[in-house]
Amino acid sequence: MGPGGLSAEAFARWYREEILNQWQSLDLKAVSRAASAIVEAQEKGRQVFVIGNGGSAATASHLATDLSKTAEAPGWPLLKCLSWTDNASFITAIGNDLSFDKIFTRQLENLLSPKDIVILISGSGNSGNLLEAARYANKRGALTIGLLGFDGGRLKPLVKIPLLVSSEQYGVIEDLHMGIGHVLAFFLKQRRSRAS
Repeated sequence: MGPGGLSAEAFARWYREEILNQWQSLDLKAVSRAASAIVEAQEKGRQVFVIGNGGSAATASHLATDLSKTAEAPGWPLLKCLSWTDNASFITAIGNDLSFDKIFTRQLENLLSPKDIVILISGSGNSGNLLEAARYANKRGALTIGLLGFDGGRLKPLVKIPLLVSSEQYGVIEDLHMGIGHVLAFFLKQRRSRAS
């Protein structure tokens, strides 16, 4: 959670330093691998699905919007990207009739094909529904990318490309997950603009 007992100014200073330190320690080669995979998906007409819980659900929705809309450029095929956090009626039907651990896997069963991409976003890396979704996606032959926090939790060894923000402060983790999403989307945008 960060240090306790600080003034607002001191906490803001600490938070800024933590953000900068986490950006410095981010594995940029892993970010590059994720970007290359998304480019390949866009070029080959594959789908990208983004999932997460709580604040990470909001990040998933934002990332799907950026990859679908912000990253578009004239003359390039559109990226087929969906967030599985946005259909409240389907999510609650699955949660009520099956279980909360099935809310993402059941949606993936409808549309996931081999070589599609599933991006799993989690602070703790221990959410049961994400663990189940990662196992299902791997079994189906999809590429799994994890935006993770802390030590990556149980999800880290299940994803093919882990993007780890090793902070223990949820705000910092979520801020960097959003930033990584912007790097991916705006990389696609500038790449397409440069090539057109």
